[in-house]
Amino acid sequence: MDQHDITLTVNGQRVQRRVAARMHLVDFLRIELGLTGSHLGCEHGVCGACTIRVDGVALRGCLMLAAQADGCNIETIEGLSDSGAIADLQDSFHRHNALQCGFCTPGMLASAAELLERCPMPSREQVREHMSGNYCRCTGYHAIVDAITDVAEQRQKGNAA
Repeated sequence: MDQHDITLTVNGQRVQRRVAARMHLVDFLRIELGLTGSHLGCEHGVCGACTIRVDGVALRGCLMLAAQADGCNIETIEGLSDSGAIADLQDSFHRHNALQCGFCTPGMLASAAELLERCPMPSREQVREHMSGNYCRCTGYHAIVDAITDVAEQRQKGNAA
């Protein structure tokens, strides 16, 4: 089997491994590093459950090979959560009941964080559009949109103070 040596930074930690050429990045994170917060759903990049950040951009971990991540900076839900960067989003999702089973939640949070970085005060329609690549079977999207727009409003108030 074809193997590749890779070096990448995952949640601030430098990682070196030998990986199979066809190993997907999300499988590498889950199996090799034990970072199981990013979930494997459709394996076609459609559901968004495997959303992670690669060099600051939210991407589908099931569509990228681990070997392609050589030299990249990867942030998983564990890193975003541990850093406190999404604490307000996590709290808002909880308050608005924007999560139930939790399977989609890590991908939702990673996508929402990217949206709020790019567009600090998105309209409800912009939230819906940005989040349209993340599927949720449990909650319906109204609560998710509420949670994200609430964080945007709270952050705006905090910046104005």
